[in-house]
Amino acid sequence: MPGDFPDPTIAQIGDTYWASATSAEWGPVFPLFKSTNLVDWELVSHVFPTTDSVPEWAGSNFWAPEIFHENGKTYVYYTARQKGKKGRLAIGVASADNPAGPYTDHGFLVAQRNGSIDGFPMRDEHGKLYLVWKEDGNAFRKPTPIFAQRVNATHTALVGKKVELFRNDPTTWEGCLVEGSAIIRHQEYFYMFYAGNGCCGKCCTYATGVARAKSLLGPWEKCPQNPILKKNATWKCPGHGTVAQYEGRWFLLHHAYYNQSHEFVGRQGILSEFTFNEEGWPEFEGNSPQAAPLKDVSVLNITENFAGNALAGSWQWPIGKQPEVGVSDGQLLLTANPLGIGAIVAQRTFTATYKATTSLAVSSLEADTFAGLCAIGDPDNALALVAGADSLQVWHVKGGQHQTLAKLDLPAGLTLNLRLEAWGGQRFRFTYNLDGNSWQPIVLDSFALNGEYLPPWDRGVRVGLLAQGLDSATVAFNSFTIRNQR
Repeated sequence: MPGDFPDPTIAQIGDTYWASATSAEWGPVFPLFKSTNLVDWELVSHVFPTTDSVPEWAGSNFWAPEIFHENGKTYVYYTARQKGKKGRLAIGVASADNPAGPYTDHGFLVAQRNGSIDGFPMRDEHGKLYLVWKEDGNAFRKPTPIFAQRVNATHTALVGKKVELFRNDPTTWEGCLVEGSAIIRHQEYFYMFYAGNGCCGKCCTYATGVARAKSLLGPWEKCPQNPILKKNATWKCPGHGTVAQYEGRWFLLHHAYYNQSHEFVGRQGILSEFTFNEEGWPEFEGNSPQAAPLKDVSVLNITENFAGNALAGSWQWPIGKQPEVGVSDGQLLLTANPLGIGAIVAQRTFTATYKATTSLAVSSLEADTFAGLCAIGDPDNALALVAGADSLQVWHVKGGQHQTLAKLDLPAGLTLNLRLEAWGGQRFRFTYNLDGNSWQPIVLDSFALNGEYLPPWDRGVRVGLLAQGLDSATVAFNSFTIRNQR
C-alpha cells in the first residue's frame, strides 16, 4: 500500500480483503481498499467521504481505523480528537450493511483524560466482545496501559469495568509507549502484536513486539525475543498493523518508512510474513520486513485529464476545508477560497523524487485570484507556483507565514503549464511554459528551494492544486500529472 498509509487495518470479508489506514488531517476520512490477493488493491470508497459525513463530535486526528465484520455487518472502530479547545482523543465506531458503506457513526466509546487511541475489537474465549485500546499517557510523559473492556451487543457503548492487560516497560526497547494492538487467536493462545517506542519522523525508533495469553484478560506474557520485527536496510520503524491469513500463510500488514524517502513520502503499508516457532511464538524471517522496494515506480504515476463528471477518489483536501470542486468537459473546476493559501485538492506522493505538472486555463483567472501547483505538508506549510494578478509568483509558506520569493510578468497565452520538480523529498524547483515543451525556470537566489520543513510529524508531503481568492471565482485546470523517479 504505497504512499502515506500509516496504521493499516485489514479484514477478510468473504473472499475479499478490505483495508484502511490513518488519514490524519486529510479528507476524505479513512480510505477503503479491496483486494482478493493482498497485492492488487482497488480504492472503493471512504468511511466518511465528505465533510458533512464526518461525525459531529470529531474534529481532527483521524487515526488507526480497525475493520471488524460479523453477522453481515461491518464495523469500523477509529480514533479521533473531540472538538473543542481541550478535546480529548477518543475511540468511536461506525457501521454499515456493506463494507463499502455508507457508514453510520455511533459516537465515541471511550475518551480518557490522557486520551484513548488504537481501538481493536476482539472476542474472548467465551465469545464476549471486548474493545482493547491504549491510554495515550506518553503525550503527558506517563505510562501507556493497554486496556480491555466489554462492548455491548449493538457495538455502541462499553459496559462493565476496564481491565489493564499490560503497559510499556521504559527500560526496554518499548521506551515511552506500547500501542497499536492487533490480536489473533491461534491454538491455545491469544497473540497480541503491538508497537513500541517512537512512531514517526526522522528520529523514529518504532518496532513490533508480541505478547500472548490463554485468556484475553490475561495474564499476558511478552515474548523474550521482542522486538520480533525491526528495521533493516530497506525499511525503518515497522509497526502498527493487523494480521491476515492467505492460503494458510500468516501476514502482518503494517507500516514502515522506506529508507530512501522516509518522512517525505510517509509511512507506507507493507506485508511481512511470519510463522510460529517451536515455542509457539510468531517470528519474522530476519526479524525484519521482507517487502522489496518497487522496481518500476512508473506504475504509480498519476495522469489526470479530468474525464467524466466527478473527482477521482484519490484526491484529498485538508480536514474541515473541503473545497467546492467539479469536473466538466475535461476540466477540474476549483472554487477559490480567500483564506490562507486557498482551496486545495491534493494527491499523495509515492517517491521522494518526482515531477508534477498542471495545465491551467489562464482565461479562467479572475481579478485578485491566484491558482497553481503546490507541494504541501499542511495548509500552513507549502511551496507553490501560482499565476494571478498578471504575474507568476513563487510562494513560500512556513508556519502560516507567507512570503513571495519570486514574481515575474505573466506570459500571454490561453494555457499555462506549470511544473514542480522534487529531489529527495526536500529540494524543489519550479518551471513553466506555454507550448508544453520549452520549460523556463523561475529564477531564485538558489537553484532549488529547501522544503525539508514541509512534512508534519505524522504525514508525508502531498502535491496539489490551489485556488486563492474570492469564493465567487472558479479556476479551470486542464490536466495534472505526477511522474515518479528513483
